[in-house]
Amino acid sequence: MIHYSQVYPDEETSKQRDARLYHENYQGAMTNMKRTLLQDVASFKVYMGWYDLKAGLVTFLSEREFSLFSYAISTTNDCLVCSLFFRRILIDSGDDPDNLQLSSREQLLWDFGQAIVTDFHQIKEEIYARLTQEFSETQGIQLMAFAGQMIATNVFVSIANVELDEVLYAYQKEKTDESGI
Repeated sequence: MIHYSQVYPDEETSKQRDARLYHENYQGAMTNMKRTLLQDVASFKVYMGWYDLKAGLVTFLSEREFSLFSYAISTTNDCLVCSLFFRRILIDSGDDPDNLQLSSREQLLWDFGQAIVTDFHQIKEEIYARLTQEFSETQGIQLMAFAGQMIATNVFVSIANVELDEVLYAYQKEKTDESGI
């Protein structure tokens, strides 16, 4: 299995440094995924658009709802790194990701996230009906656009074999299955 290299500050080109510094000033810590993406600044910038989409969603979703939607997508997509990222957020905020208690709105986001990954061609009309009752058309578009970006992130992390960040090690489940999520 190939692992793509990561770019660290002492190895950066000036464009990579500028992209990293912009990100650190705007959106926080560098992860293994972001260091890997810095191999190509344009790719890095596209994937950092995730934060802009998130900013739009949290105008009408709570942070918990956002994390649950993202976790549903990432776990259904079997992305260890992304799943553990959101598992950590849920645990650190007092949730038990293995025994989630969901409101009807959270259940809708969970169901929609899973349905998008499972078969986006066959999302049940019942889910669409619930979406249109709960969210405006624009909000629905924002949810769909974010889901596409989250799936793209899951795919990139998985096919590039991005190493799990050490900070996420403690959030892995007991090894009862292969996934660890």
